Amino acid sequence: MTRLAAALALAFGLPLGAAASPKLLGFEQLRGWATDDHGAALTAFVETCGDLRDRDWQALCGLARETDDARSFFELFFQPVLIEDGREALFTGYYEPELRGSEVPDGRYVAPVYRVPEDLPPEGPWLTRQEIDQGGALSGRGLEIAYVDPVDLFFLQIQGSGRVRLPDGDVIRLGYGAANRQPYSSIGQELVARGIYEPHQVSAAVIRSWVRRNPVDGKELLWTNRSYVFFREVNEVPAERGPLGAMNRSITPMRSLAVDPAHVPLGAPVWIETEGEDRLRRLMVAQDTGSAIKGAQRADIFFGTGRLAGKRAGRTRDTGRMVVLLPVQRAWDMLPQTLADPA
Repeated sequence: MTRLAAALALAFGLPLGAAASPKLLGFEQLRGWATDDHGAALTAFVETCGDLRDRDWQALCGLARETDDARSFFELFFQPVLIEDGREALFTGYYEPELRGSEVPDGRYVAPVYRVPEDLPPEGPWLTRQEIDQGGALSGRGLEIAYVDPVDLFFLQIQGSGRVRLPDGDVIRLGYGAANRQPYSSIGQELVARGIYEPHQVSAAVIRSWVRRNPVDGKELLWTNRSYVFFREVNEVPAERGPLGAMNRSITPMRSLAVDPAHVPLGAPVWIETEGEDRLRRLMVAQDTGSAIKGAQRADIFFGTGRLAGKRAGRTRDTGRMVVLLPVQRAWDMLPQTLADPA
């Protein structure tokens, strides 16, 4: 491990070895930096920076609230740091779905959205998805918030938040409550492994269609993902605001990013460069996490609420790179000798 890697691990409170091959970059090395809307990124940063406890972050948060030049703020007070762990970068997308549902079982709305069980242990894996679905382990305990379509529930759990529109027009807003801590596995990859689809064919829409066309095998397919998410009602969040992220603050479409906090500190600005159908060059803020988001170059882009956002999120699976912006002094204290070579 390099001196810089060790310093990063200590700065983030990580075990030694968790951070690997970090490089300090210049803003001129960030492709598309000059043309981004830095003001939009600053607004997202201010949303959560007040919750950062370290003194340097607190000082920057105060300055962020007063500045009228967002680009200069980031360039003066932050240093870009590229953190890599040997794995290829991967960007996916997520969104806040709006589902149809009911407060009682009604026709197609038969899958309960459960709140957090009181006896969920504080650590270690608990009941699997199959044990909850098939075994009815939570039935009759008054944990049901609403009922939705079973396939919609599965994708709601992947997104971690959503809205359920009831027959009378009322909306129940849901936020992540807890999980059973069973391992997450991709049912899209499972379909590929079974020879049903090629990797390039798999999308959320394709998976939904296959499960509904094959109800018996589809239910068994969903059970291969043992992970299960419980929810809480968050109706205090105004309808025009984004759902709550891991920092318990509203996240911002196309400016909030889910990251692995073992490598990227929550609340930090993060520059992303994605290479795909909808290429992005954008400053975002690490404000969320996800059970499938693991690695120094792994991130999930929040696309917003509703069906259109869901379509954009569902087709996002891009390579590229992301660069964390750290307070200048914090980054320079980690510098061995010279800035990194241009990327």
